[in-house]
Order: sequence, then C-alpha cells, then structure tokens
Amino acid sequence: MNHVPRWRIAAALIVLAGLGWFALKVTPIYIRDRQLESFVADIAARRGTPAQPDEALRAQVLDRAHALNLPVTPGDVKILRSQQGLRIDVRYVVRVAVPGYTVDLHFYPGAGSR
Repeated sequence: MNHVPRWRIAAALIVLAGLGWFALKVTPIYIRDRQLESFVADIAARRGTPAQPDEALRAQVLDRAHALNLPVTPGDVKILRSQQGLRIDVRYVVRVAVPGYTVDLHFYPGAGSR
C-alpha cells in the first residue's frame, strides 16, 4: 500500500483552504457584475431609452453600479448610438488584494444593438 506523508496532506489542505477563501472573496464581485449586466440589458431594451440623453443613461448606470458597490466611473460608461439602435458598454476593473497576491478583475458588461 502506498502511504502519503502527513505533510503532503497538510499542504494540500492548506492550498485548498486558500483557494476556497479566495473564491469567497471574488464570487460576490462576479455576482454584482452579473446584476449590473442585467440592469444595463434592461435599460437598453426599454422602449423610451433611445430618446433619453446620454448623460441620463450614464447616470442611471452609475447609480446602479454604486448601489452594487462597483468602482464604475463616468468614463467607464460608453453610450453608442447608430442607425441600428443604442448600445451601452461598461468597462471597469476591480482590484482584489489578498495577503501575498493582488489581482485586477476586468469586467465588460454591455447590451444593445451594434
């Protein structure tokens, strides 16, 4: 029978615990991004949206993003108008810092026609 040393089992458990802890830190951010993406899609699909000025649309997106505690700035929200319709794109970065590691998560929610 092949015996695995206890130190290897302990190291594996430490690595798994670290991965689980990191997942607990980033999962809420991804959930909030999906909520923002759904909100942007709802705005883009509304009938009266194309008649609204860009700044009003941008303000709605920013209000929702800030309510979700996402670091979206006015420059992150792009309103694109064409003959095909309206498109709202949001591009932002969330920095996640854990001991010994920092990662920038890039998000690109958007909706509408091109």
